[in-house]
Amino acid sequence: MILPDFAFESAALARGLARVAGIDEVGRGPLAGPVTAAAVVLDPLRIPNGLRDSKALTASRREALALELAEVAEVSIAHASVEEIDRLNILQASLLAMERAVAGLRSVDFCLIDGNKIPKGLLGKAQAIVKGDALSLSIAAASIVAKVARDRIMVDLAQQFPGYGWERNAGYPTPAHLQALLDLGVTPWHRRSFRPVHNRLYQDISLTP
Repeated sequence: MILPDFAFESAALARGLARVAGIDEVGRGPLAGPVTAAAVVLDPLRIPNGLRDSKALTASRREALALELAEVAEVSIAHASVEEIDRLNILQASLLAMERAVAGLRSVDFCLIDGNKIPKGLLGKAQAIVKGDALSLSIAAASIVAKVARDRIMVDLAQQFPGYGWERNAGYPTPAHLQALLDLGVTPWHRRSFRPVHNRLYQDISLTP
């Protein structure tokens, strides 16, 4: 099993880039809710044990690590709204959330970004790393923080809009969520540009006298 390490960060530090942030986002695939990004600057002397890609951790372990990171690292969380996702498209909204997360930090010399795209506002001071959450400790930390933050939002929204199972599926298109979309309809938190939601709305419109 490949574990993330501090090699990318160390290479940047060796070039005199003192503040290196890991950036990741979560929530591109769901039918509902915002897309959430996190930016994390780790203290090389206070890196929590057990940082991994958030998908490789249990919910309780993610929660514990997110709390620890809040104490020993500089953390910034940002979102792009459902309206922005529908207006810009999910990729551009994700990049916007990343830029906002970086803007929430005190200062950044260099960014390590999960994936293969760099937000326009970070061009020239960032490196995109495919599967970076499995390779870089800073990106792994950001993946954990973003996942925990967004899951909390979806749990809160599930209380306002029961029946969709968002507390369990975080807005992803599970069979139960798709069935609820048919049975209960579209909420203000659903992404109208995503096909299952668009089709449900179109069905409603087509049946209107």
